[in-house]
Amino acid sequence: MNEGLPERERTILDLLASDGTISVSALSETLGVSAVTIRADLKSLEDQGFLSRSRGGASLSYHKSILDRQKDRVEEKCRIAKAAAELVRDGDRIMIEAGTTTALILRYLAGKRDLHIVTNSTLALAYARQNPALDITVTGGEFRRLTESMVGPIALAAIERLNVRLAFVGTDGFTLDRGATTHIVEGAEIVKAMVARADRAVLLADSSKYGKAGFVGVLPLSGFDTVIMDRELPEAAAEELRAAGVDLMLV
Repeated sequence: MNEGLPERERTILDLLASDGTISVSALSETLGVSAVTIRADLKSLEDQGFLSRSRGGASLSYHKSILDRQKDRVEEKCRIAKAAAELVRDGDRIMIEAGTTTALILRYLAGKRDLHIVTNSTLALAYARQNPALDITVTGGEFRRLTESMVGPIALAAIERLNVRLAFVGTDGFTLDRGATTHIVEGAEIVKAMVARADRAVLLADSSKYGKAGFVGVLPLSGFDTVIMDRELPEAAAEELRAAGVDLMLV
């Protein structure tokens, strides 16, 4: 999520991810710029929702695990998100499930018109703020900081009242025999609900997810119309998926 930031702001977030909190004076010394410059950087990051400023310093708004996942396989995730965004048409209503890859889709929707986004992802809002042309519905529900998601009965009730053309969802791992899986029961219910309300369900997963199974089963691969992955997926795995009838898009 932070790959589009200026280098110094990315460094600040990396330092915060390591330490949790950090002072203006320590940042000034480490980065070799004035305290005034650091305060301006911190204000910019706070305005974008990345951190919370305190007297003389700052702390992360997001859980450290979120930032760690955002820094993992960045190029691949961006390619996947861009390919997903290319499926969106002017006038679409779409659902985007919480996740570091799915949230990136909003970054690539610039220029598209009359879009309405339904999401349970608080990460997605950072991109939504940068595109005033988007109409955004946030599901509400119980906030899970570990995944920056809204879950539970309120979130499900909101999703189940709406109909969309596209639903973009993620996974913690998937295999042919076990399908898409996750580590969190509540997250599985969100995915199922979004897929049920969409004309077309698209699973986004970087190639490291294939062959792994999470704690909770979500849906068989036949429950998704398309799977978008990066081209680092081994050729044998791609052939295996296609032979099983999966509409696989490699980017």
